[in-house]
Amino acid sequence: MSAPTARRRPAPARRRPSRAPARRPALPSRATVLRRRAVALLTLFTVLGLGYAVWFTSLLGVRVVEVEGLVELEPAAVREAADIGPGEPLARLDVEAVTARVRELPRVADVRVERVLPGTVRLTVRERVPVAVLKSADGAHLVDSTGKDYATVAQEPAGLPELKVSGDRRATDAAVSVLIQLPEGLRDEVLAVSAGTGADVELTLTAGRQVRWGSAAETPRKAAVLEVLLSRPGTVFDVSSPELATVS
Repeated sequence: MSAPTARRRPAPARRRPSRAPARRPALPSRATVLRRRAVALLTLFTVLGLGYAVWFTSLLGVRVVEVEGLVELEPAAVREAADIGPGEPLARLDVEAVTARVRELPRVADVRVERVLPGTVRLTVRERVPVAVLKSADGAHLVDSTGKDYATVAQEPAGLPELKVSGDRRATDAAVSVLIQLPEGLRDEVLAVSAGTGADVELTLTAGRQVRWGSAAETPRKAAVLEVLLSRPGTVFDVSSPELATVS
């Protein structure tokens, strides 16, 4: 018979090492607390002081008003219209109000107002460009691509066609719309544009030729048809209905 198997005794349970009690963080000393409060107060007063200086003093105030992009206008006229006071804080400058005031000048089409630190305001002006002239007893009235009569000059600029329109705003808009949509080569031949309403535009070309245009609708198509018709002999070219254009 085999000898009885000896029973194994269970291993004694391992004791977990006891954890040391957590240490509480040391409280800052009174001197440290006072120092931190002093730094916080100093930072606050510095920020408030800088804010006050920027918004309510001339520390970052306007010293120079630059004007760029002028062709006919004088810088002094633009500065006067802008009405920006010397020393006015840049941060408080009402850019929209300045823009609106400069745009009131008849020759100004648009203006961009920029703040440039430390003390400059830059006004970049885009002046209106004439596309036609209205002749009158008081001189030549310049008209831009929007149809605005914006200036009167004693001597009309060379190369601009004459605008002959009634007092109807639709006539002016239609005549100018046709003119500015013409290809450059064709536009160079236009001596005058006339209209009594918005639907009866006529062009006077060089060499005594007349073009019946009608309304401003389909202007690019009418221009393409007219360029073909001009190769034929004739004095009156009717493209008011481009699909039924005629020459006589």
